[in-house]
Amino acid sequence: MTGHQPIQGDVIVTLDGPAGTGKSTVARLLAGRLGLEFLDTGAMYRAAAAITLDRGIDLADTQTILTVVADADLHFDWTQDPPTILAWMNPYNQRIRDPDVTKIVSQIAAIGKLREHMVRKQRLIGQQYPRLVTEGRDQGSVVFPDAEVKFYLDADPAVRAMRRAEQMRLAGNEPPPEAELLHDILLRDSRDSTRKDGPLICPDDAERVDTGPISIDEVVSYLERRVRLRLANRKS
Repeated sequence: MTGHQPIQGDVIVTLDGPAGTGKSTVARLLAGRLGLEFLDTGAMYRAAAAITLDRGIDLADTQTILTVVADADLHFDWTQDPPTILAWMNPYNQRIRDPDVTKIVSQIAAIGKLREHMVRKQRLIGQQYPRLVTEGRDQGSVVFPDAEVKFYLDADPAVRAMRRAEQMRLAGNEPPPEAELLHDILLRDSRDSTRKDGPLICPDDAERVDTGPISIDEVVSYLERRVRLRLANRKS
């Protein structure tokens, strides 16, 4: 946070968008620059997917998935940077980025009752931490519709596939061919945008930002300027 003055007062900033746009990284860095907490809601759905896989639950058995995930009491250790997602008080940050989790997370996220459970948890976090940068698919549209500042990050699917491959390499995993990654991203986009509950949409009052042509640091710097300007206008 060196060189960046923490903003004053309560504010919730939402970052929505499809997979591979850099939302998690951007949200975490933006939160640091603004002096806010960071909520990675994607980690919550990924943890639910990991639990489903590790417990051998059939994807069609949505009631058991909901019951077991609720029992896991997903929450974050806010003393860590980034905050660590916990299930049954055990850290899941490493597991949730594995390829098998990525492959099914959009199916898990489409379970209506599970989304209702997650939305309640996320709103509770917003009450407990009212100075928040939160990222996901439905943060500005469903979870925090009254958030003061909203962004929608997007990028060409081919660019997102390249980024996902690089992300997997950095995590120590050998990525599949980019054509396969692109197919998976397009499939996930379709699932996320057409599901009944909490579909991926750009809120009417969100600013759309194309992250494809610019670096992560440039995206973060731009969003920081926009947030500070919006809050300065609030005071004037």
